[in-house]
Amino acid sequence: MSASPLFHSARTGSGGDEMFAPDGTVHPTYQALHDALSGLGTEEFRSRSDSLARSYLDQGITFDYAGEERPFPIDAIPRVVAAEEWTRVSAGVGQRVRALERFLDDLYNDQAAIADGVIPAELVTSSTYVVDAMRGYSPPNGVRIHISGIDLVRDGAGDFRVLEDNVRTPSGVSYVLSNRRAMAQGFPELFADRPVRRVGEYPGRLLSALQAAAPDTAGEETTVVVLTPGRYNSAYFEHSLLARTMGVDLVEASDLVERGERIYMRTTAGLRRVDVIYKRTDDDFLDPEVFRPDSALGVPGLVRAILAGNVVVANAIGNGIGDDKLTYTYVPDLIRYYLSEEPILPNVDTWRLEEPDSLAEVLDRLDELVVKPVDGSGGKGIVIGPAASRKELEALRERLIADPRGWIAQPVVQLSTIPTLVEEGPEPRHVDLRPFALNSGDDVWVLPGGLTRVALPRGEMIVNSSRGGGSKDTWVLAPERDAAAGPAAQAQAQAQEDEGIEDPMDDSYDEFEDPREEQAEERAPEPDPVTSAIPIIDVEETPHDAQ
Repeated sequence: MSASPLFHSARTGSGGDEMFAPDGTVHPTYQALHDALSGLGTEEFRSRSDSLARSYLDQGITFDYAGEERPFPIDAIPRVVAAEEWTRVSAGVGQRVRALERFLDDLYNDQAAIADGVIPAELVTSSTYVVDAMRGYSPPNGVRIHISGIDLVRDGAGDFRVLEDNVRTPSGVSYVLSNRRAMAQGFPELFADRPVRRVGEYPGRLLSALQAAAPDTAGEETTVVVLTPGRYNSAYFEHSLLARTMGVDLVEASDLVERGERIYMRTTAGLRRVDVIYKRTDDDFLDPEVFRPDSALGVPGLVRAILAGNVVVANAIGNGIGDDKLTYTYVPDLIRYYLSEEPILPNVDTWRLEEPDSLAEVLDRLDELVVKPVDGSGGKGIVIGPAASRKELEALRERLIADPRGWIAQPVVQLSTIPTLVEEGPEPRHVDLRPFALNSGDDVWVLPGGLTRVALPRGEMIVNSSRGGGSKDTWVLAPERDAAAGPAAQAQAQAQEDEGIEDPMDDSYDEFEDPREEQAEERAPEPDPVTSAIPIIDVEETPHDAQ
C-alpha cells in the first residue's frame, strides 16, 4: 500500500525507515497506525498535534536546552514495536542489567573478573567513578541498579544494538508516561485497531522495587522518599511526577538529617525515619563528608548510614563505573563471564583507544568515525567525524593522544528513521530508544515501550533533548493469541495481557496533575514535608540529639 498524502514527504525511497519500506509500502507493524492517521487528513492531524504541544506547555513539561527551560517537544506519530521484537529487546535489556549488577558487586568486593582476566585492572584504577568508601558494601537485597535506562539503536540490518548503559540516575521515564497520557487523550481512536501494552503501571512497579530494597532495620511500613536537587533542576518535573504517582514525599537535602547513623525526615510533627532514598542527585553532591564538602545538595552522614545498613540509596552510590563507556565495551564479555550466556543484544562496534593499535587506526580514520568521551552524557563532547571541520578534527586528535583512556570511537551508526511532523509535514527523522528496567531483586521488569527520542533538525544524528531533540510515544503491540502456539508462548502472551492493554478512557492518568500548581504556591514558613500515612518515630527510638 502506498503512502497517503499526509505522508507524501516521508516516503523517501531510502532504507532504514521503520514505517516505510524502500519501495514506499508500509511495513506491516505500522499498517494500522498509518491507515488511522491517514484517515484524519493533514489539517486535522496538524491541528491535534498543535494541541499536544500546547498541552505540554500548559503542564510545564520541560527540559534544559542551552541553559534555558523549554517545553519538551512531543511528536504525534508514535513509534510501533512488534510483540515478537519486544520480547527479544526485553530479554536483552534484562540480561544486561543482571550482568552489570554482578559486575558492580564483584568490583566492590572480590574483583574476581579482574583476577580472571576478563577486564583489566586499569579499567577500575583509572576510573573517576569508583567510590572507595563503598568498597565491601553489599545492599540488603543485593540490588545496586534499581532503575536503569539502556539506550538502543537499530543497525543497518534493522536489528537493535546497545549504544550505552545508564545505571546511575537514568532520566526520561516521565516523558514516557506523559506522552502516553497525551496521545490517549489527543488521539484516542488510534488505539482502537491494535492492542497497545500499558505503561501506566510503572510508578507502582517502581515503588515496589524501592520497597523491596529496604534495609532490615525498616519497620513494618517502609518509608520511601525521592531526593531532588530542587525545583530549579532541569528534571524537576520528573522528580515531582514520580513522587506524586508513587504517593511518596519529594524531599530536598535540607529536609533530611542523619542521627545515630540513621536518616530522618523533618516534618511539622517531628522526625520520621527514612528507609529508602530514590536519589536524583549526582553522587558527588550526596554527602559532603565523603564527596564535595561545599555541597548544599547532600546529607552529611548519609554514607555512614548506608554502610551501617540503616538506609538504602537507589541507585547505589558508585554505580558510575557501570556507565563508563569503556566498561560498555566489556559488557558482552561480562555477560558470558557472570551469566554463562551469549549476549542477546550486541554492542555497537567500538574501539578502545587505550589500546595502541586501536588508537592508531582511529587517528587514521577520524573523519569517518564518531568519537565519544567515556564520561559524557546528553550528547556532550561527541564529535561526528564526517560532520566535523578540519580544525575540529585536529583539536580532537590532540585530545585523543593526550588522554586515550578518556575516549572511545564507533562507526557512524545510521540510526533508523520514523516519520515526524515538521513544518513541511511528516518527514523522516532519526530516533533511538531508551527502555527502562526495574530490579526488585527477584526479577528485572522492563517497561513495555520506553523513551523514543527523535532528532528534530534534518540530518541530525544526536537525539538528546539537550541538543534540541524531542520524543515520541512508543507502542509495544500485545501479542496476537495463537491457538496453535505452544504452552510457553501462550503463557507469555497471557502474562503480557494481564499487565494490561492501553485504554484511552482509563482515568488512572488523572494523577498526572500540573506540577506547576505546586510550584506556584507560596511556601509556608515551615517547609518540611509531612506524610500523615507514615508513623512518627517513637521518642525512645529517636537519638537524644535529634531535633
